[in-house]
Amino acid sequence: MITTRQQWQNFDFPLFAAVLFLSIFGVALISSAIAGNPTLANHPQRQTVFLIIGLAALFIFAGLDYKIWLVLTRPFYIVVAAFLILVFVTGAARFGAARWLTIGTEAIQPAELAKIVIIMALAQFFAGKITNIDEWKTVGQSLLLTGGIVIWIILQPNLSTSIVIMVIWFAMLWISGWKTKNILIFAGVMIVLLGLFAALDFPFLADYQKARITNFINPDENARYGDTYNVDQALISIGSGSWFGQGYGQGSQVQLRFLKIRHNDFIFSVLAHEFGFVGTVVVLLLLMFVIYRCFSIAARAPDAYGALIAYGFGVLMAFQTLVNVGVNLRLLPVTGLTLPFISYGGSSLVTLLMGIGLVESVRMRSEQRPN
Repeated sequence: MITTRQQWQNFDFPLFAAVLFLSIFGVALISSAIAGNPTLANHPQRQTVFLIIGLAALFIFAGLDYKIWLVLTRPFYIVVAAFLILVFVTGAARFGAARWLTIGTEAIQPAELAKIVIIMALAQFFAGKITNIDEWKTVGQSLLLTGGIVIWIILQPNLSTSIVIMVIWFAMLWISGWKTKNILIFAGVMIVLLGLFAALDFPFLADYQKARITNFINPDENARYGDTYNVDQALISIGSGSWFGQGYGQGSQVQLRFLKIRHNDFIFSVLAHEFGFVGTVVVLLLLMFVIYRCFSIAARAPDAYGALIAYGFGVLMAFQTLVNVGVNLRLLPVTGLTLPFISYGGSSLVTLLMGIGLVESVRMRSEQRPN
């Protein structure tokens, strides 16, 4: 279990450098986004503290042999599930949902930890079921394993994180060798259920979730607040950034506070507004590099368990990036998903860095280097 000097030589420094740059840049962008708002003045400092904690976690997770989690995943799963139940019972509500658990002076989101535990749990499960992955019994068992976490997230209600976890489940099931025929059958069933769900006016969604869907399908052009207004301002911010942006700390949409929730959900709009198309492309290319590196490490992992861990985190970051950018471009309804490493959010940042640490652990114990 002890990491040798030779294993540290296999540490993926390009991956770490990209993640470190994105995280530091995220702190700087948050600082610009909240400028002039005294109630949010401490956010850059808080994000910096979480970055330091996350980097420490990254190196700890990288130093540990990832196989140790074969023993620790079950208790970790139970603890996270208990936290989610506690959030449902006593959690602090913000923006229409109870997602935060207050510990001392800090509020954490256990749903972020749920992402990492579900990847680890599914990696362990599917790695042991590779030979009979096409049995519907195996699929059902993996759904039960996922559902033990997802049900408590749905009840918060937190639909976006629930969808993220289900996407991770589906992607890891597919990469484990699920046949295309079964995928098509499952996709057909889901389309039918979604159509029925829509026909019944989304009966299980909270009012604010229904409003987000309605505002996306039929936006109010005269809105002066709420999701529709903010998406309009996000599009204006992106468009006015042009090629090279209005400059760091100089974006009128941001500094004059036309754009709301700009330090987390709509941080991509701040990026485009102040750094333009060129700056946006650079950041997205770095995110793509991180995702590619995870997939490359997965392809060269020493075993199925390590491969599924690296693949799962690659899928997590890819999906969140696509959804966050899609929301800012009004291609998707507002979801609340953050832009990895860039958006404000201590729980999200620490969890992502823990995940990178796990991926590095897989890399350090692989014989082949990723391309």
